[in-house]
Amino acid sequence: MEDQTQIFGIRAIIEAINAEKTIDKVFLQKGLNGDLFSELETLVNKKSINKSYVPIEKLNRLSKGNHQGAVAQISPIAFHDMETLVMNVIESGKNPLFLLLDQLSDVRNFGAIIRTAECTGVDGIIIQKKGGAPVNGDTIKTSAGAVFKIPICKVDHIKDAVFFLQASGIKVIAATEKTNDTLYDVSFTEPCAIVMGSEGRGINPSIIKVSDAKAKLPLLGEIESLNVSVACGAFLYEVLRQRRD
Repeated sequence: MEDQTQIFGIRAIIEAINAEKTIDKVFLQKGLNGDLFSELETLVNKKSINKSYVPIEKLNRLSKGNHQGAVAQISPIAFHDMETLVMNVIESGKNPLFLLLDQLSDVRNFGAIIRTAECTGVDGIIIQKKGGAPVNGDTIKTSAGAVFKIPICKVDHIKDAVFFLQASGIKVIAATEKTNDTLYDVSFTEPCAIVMGSEGRGINPSIIKVSDAKAKLPLLGEIESLNVSVACGAFLYEVLRQRRD
């Protein structure tokens, strides 16, 4: 595993990317120009690395030295190849259980979900390269170290992961309120993957459309939704209950 760290400076970040370091996100200064800066932008786009254009004040807070308009976060973990992981789980003879997170943005929710996933025997977590929460110090702390014990995969698009899982004989179930079926009406006994959406938007409608089933949590109070990490825990423990029975 790589140590969690940050890289400052345009040339240093370019070298890190070319050295195949696992870059989680690159912060670029708004309005900055120049040949070297353009080279970095091109490389970040080519490698589909998550990036954000921010004011110089943000970079000053992140950096410990001369950032030159760019700061990169190196992931503390090595990500797994999704297709290889899925095939290995299937070939092992286990009853596969995967978790897909559709652009979850809060690192503490992410960490809490990782912790619950590890405790409930999830075989792997699949996230999108862009738009989701990074694996950083807060993620590690909230996961209680579980981030180092469960495979995490990054894919270009969650929908592509859905199609691959379905082609591999794994049922994809979207956790969404846009259904009449509760999680108690849906079978989780066969190989399956559960999709959880982002805190504000939920699951992308295009992903809901291609999922094999939809399920929601019954809510009896006046609040219309649960925290996503709490909802995820309810789904994962329903999987355990059904498979145990």
